[in-house]
Amino acid sequence: MKNLIRIIKYARKYWGYLIAAMISLVVLTATQLYTPWAVRSLVSLVTNKDPDLAVKALILASVLCALYLLQAFCQFVRSYFTHYAAWHFVSDMRIRVYNHLQKLSLSYYHDKQTGQLMSRTTNDTAALEVLIAHAAPDLIINILILVGVTVVLFSINVYLAAISLISVPFIFILSKNFTKKFFPTARKTQQVLAEFNATLHDNLAGIKEIQVFNQQARESERIRVKSQDYARLNVRMLKMSAYYHPAIGFFNNFGTVLVIGFGGYLAFKNMIPVEDIVAFIMYLGMFYQPVSTLGRVNEDMQNALASAERIFEILDTESDVKEAPGAIDIGKASGNIRFENVSFQYTDGIDVLKDINLEIRPGEMVALVGPTGVGKTTMVSLIARFYDPTSGRITLDGRDLRDITLKSLRDNISIVLQDVYLFNGTVAENIAYGVKEATMEQIIEAAKVANAHEFIVNLADGYNTVIGERGIKLSGGQKQRISIARAVLRNAPILILDEATASVDVETEKLIHDAIDKVIQNRTTIVIAHRLSSVQKADKIVVLNQGRIEEIGTHEELLKKGGLYSHLCSIQLKNGDGSQKLLQGES
Repeated sequence: MKNLIRIIKYARKYWGYLIAAMISLVVLTATQLYTPWAVRSLVSLVTNKDPDLAVKALILASVLCALYLLQAFCQFVRSYFTHYAAWHFVSDMRIRVYNHLQKLSLSYYHDKQTGQLMSRTTNDTAALEVLIAHAAPDLIINILILVGVTVVLFSINVYLAAISLISVPFIFILSKNFTKKFFPTARKTQQVLAEFNATLHDNLAGIKEIQVFNQQARESERIRVKSQDYARLNVRMLKMSAYYHPAIGFFNNFGTVLVIGFGGYLAFKNMIPVEDIVAFIMYLGMFYQPVSTLGRVNEDMQNALASAERIFEILDTESDVKEAPGAIDIGKASGNIRFENVSFQYTDGIDVLKDINLEIRPGEMVALVGPTGVGKTTMVSLIARFYDPTSGRITLDGRDLRDITLKSLRDNISIVLQDVYLFNGTVAENIAYGVKEATMEQIIEAAKVANAHEFIVNLADGYNTVIGERGIKLSGGQKQRISIARAVLRNAPILILDEATASVDVETEKLIHDAIDKVIQNRTTIVIAHRLSSVQKADKIVVLNQGRIEEIGTHEELLKKGGLYSHLCSIQLKNGDGSQKLLQGES
């Protein structure tokens, strides 16, 4: 009931449509209840040989015709309004879930599969349509019919009505047991469907790896297992339904058997007129039909509520990264960043960063170097507030990042990553992704700064070339330069370069470095790099080791010091051209 009430609250903006549908249901129920009464009246006229039979029968037929027209109109209103409300509500819920997912910090996604989240956003929300457009209206109309028919039955004959209700307690017990067993299975079925979607998504995203490692048979088996698990659970639910619905039908029919037997006895004893027997049997059919329908409605509701529970699990998840009350928009920052006794843990008890103290001045280029896994990327992730420090604080222009709105903070930051993500759109759309209403002239100028213009104009459709999902039609270096162009166009005062040249060839690296040299002018720049060529020009090199800052200085100062940085450099020199080889950090 808690989840059902919550759904009703979320659907508040569609209450007008649903109320109109409910009114039409009440009118529809009333018209349906009149038909057996009209038959009862006609039988009475015939058995009593009423002299005005023809006229009265014509009047009854005319009234029924009008009521059937009204029923048709009510059915239209009920069907259209409930479906209109349901599908728009599903759309609203999908948007609500997606918007909430966007607000959650990156830590939420560490143990989540994309396919799982997609399933909750699409499949689970779609199940709510059945609840609003079918299950809820059917529940209401059938309850109305049950109440109305019960009243009429007792008004016709109390004894027959009481006998007709003998089977109801058995039906209630069946429904209760069915719900108890069906709901967990329905929830498990939705979970398995989500797992299937997650596996399918992963396999399609990694189709190149599957083919190159000849793992088609293995992945086909995984898909087969997930698909059959889903089929097995659906069959289990259908088996429950296959027991449930015939059992309900039997008790419905058993009630009719009792009424016919006892009613026949009363008619034989002249204790009830024939017309009442006829009307009673007709009303009895109306009484048991809703009881059977409620079994299906119960099944639909259990499916929908199982999906709703999975949706609310997302909506009830709070982000680890929250703005402080009264957080402000700082406008354009000067770019002064300070780490003050900052420590951070992804997992409780395991420090990734320990007591980091660092100042990055406006316009300064700072390089973060060190062995793999020492916390370089974590530091820049903290600056962008993808996470918050476990202890200590980070300030921008003297303000704690938690006192700055996330929007204004990130408006001041551009990031170029090693693993560039490009959307399935045109080159121009990807360059302009971070800027609203960018002109083509601005896009082209940004591409020229990033040394990307030359290869872009040679593409099939130039800046209007669709580059495919994740930019699959482009080389790694081309994607990097588009990413740099995107950062140039954004024109943020803080630029983060996270291993932007780690996976490109020497010629492309030079083009990217030339572009970076243009981009970093008058910007606070933080560079994560393994290649010496990326850090030698830095105003300050910060050497990290085991989550701590081990050394700080310029390239020349750190070489003279003979510490970890010097050691890393010597390893590069042993591997060949020190300006091009990777800083591996092995001891």
